[in-house]
Amino acid sequence: MKKILVAIFFAAILGGCDSGGRVGNTKELNKEMKATQIKRVTNTQLVYYVNEWGKKIAQIAEKSLDTQLSKDPKTADTLCRNLGNIPVIAALEKEYGVNIELLGVQDIKNPKLAPKEREILDAYLFSAKSKATAGENLQQLNDTLLVYNVPVDAESIICKECMKNDDMRFAVWRLLFSKKEIIRKLDVKQLKE
Repeated sequence: MKKILVAIFFAAILGGCDSGGRVGNTKELNKEMKATQIKRVTNTQLVYYVNEWGKKIAQIAEKSLDTQLSKDPKTADTLCRNLGNIPVIAALEKEYGVNIELLGVQDIKNPKLAPKEREILDAYLFSAKSKATAGENLQQLNDTLLVYNVPVDAESIICKECMKNDDMRFAVWRLLFSKKEIIRKLDVKQLKE
């Protein structure tokens, strides 16, 4: 009787296996296994990758928004505040686990931003007013979040269309990264010492 039950058990298991579905899911399963692999990531490595990703993401996001605004400037109000409506930016957010926003003068007093972020935004505004060149900035907000900022050229269509109601045409990209998502997305083979 035991042998029959064991045989039925194994037959049920083997019959329930769908080899066609398994082959199709191999790529997805492999990706998930890499993401959940235990990784040792130093703070220096974390900063390096966020900085590299931030540069790349900001350039792509800026080009995408610029292209959309050039096609139809009337969509500025919708696109500038809802960047996720642009497919390329939505894909970047999903791929890197990052939140992409465009900040302006009004955001200097935004209570949703960390005090450190408001200070940095104020410094970017001061640089813009004095016509000084400001570069990108990477800050650790707390134990779990990093923010990458880079200003947008004041003469770009983005500043002209997205910040047209502000006293000063001024815009900064805000890329908010979660450490957990960064580590999850890192490939162990790519980690630089």
